[in-house]
Amino acid sequence: MPDRQFVLTLSCPDRPGLVAAVSAFLFDNGQNILDAQQYNDVETGRFFMRVVFEAVATPMALAALSDGFSGIAERFRIDWQMRERAARRRVMLLVSKFDHCLADVLYRWRIGELAMVPTAIVANHPRHAYNGVDFGDIPFHYLPVTRETKREQEAELLRMITDSGTDLVVLARYMQVLSDDLARALAGRCINIHHSFLPGFKGAKPYHQAHARGVKLIGATAHYVTSALDEGPIIDQDVERISHRDTPDDLIRKGRDIERRVLARAIRYHLEDRVILNGGKTVVFTD
Repeated sequence: MPDRQFVLTLSCPDRPGLVAAVSAFLFDNGQNILDAQQYNDVETGRFFMRVVFEAVATPMALAALSDGFSGIAERFRIDWQMRERAARRRVMLLVSKFDHCLADVLYRWRIGELAMVPTAIVANHPRHAYNGVDFGDIPFHYLPVTRETKREQEAELLRMITDSGTDLVVLARYMQVLSDDLARALAGRCINIHHSFLPGFKGAKPYHQAHARGVKLIGATAHYVTSALDEGPIIDQDVERISHRDTPDDLIRKGRDIERRVLARAIRYHLEDRVILNGGKTVVFTD
């Protein structure tokens, strides 16, 4: 990917002239639009846009482009970010007993599917519990947690996130409920994979809940973490058909594949700046 490519994402109250203003700014600054997606939410009256662009001739620095765009952002009351596409975000992975999502994310990172820099793997089980996972040179941290030590454990976790410059935290089947304080500190930059097709079967043992209700579809949901358990803005979901013959163990086995692919898609969408928050929902510009 050329170093001179950028991606701009924005949301703002909808009004005439938005697309023209963005396009004119890029043209006037020697940029060529490679891809553009937009969405007008008629219910909220908000406008969303994702633009990928590159310099036609002489590259401009990100700081110069950002300074120039700030005037347009102020005029249209735009919430926005502009980023170099080649810049890789720093990602911390949290895991508990089940490591299938962790192993899948690391594999996709190694083959170049997930453009990121892993800063650490943090687990509430010791390292020997994950003998089947190749951590390579990624730092591993064992942070056990109990009800009595939760506050101290989360304080240490937040310190590690800050000190490592982590941009995104991924709960790769990390089976601990984050406190309200930590959830607020990580707002918009913490993705969880829940082994259920939300909003159904929240909380613990969703596959067992689904089996007890005799459902014919099971699913998984990747969402941003909020203080409300399993109610954060949804990024991606998928399902698989099951039957009355399937036991809870069958649902768990089939669910592992759904969880892996849903979490991987959600991470990629976030890393590629395809997700924009829209209140309690998201706008996802898929490729």
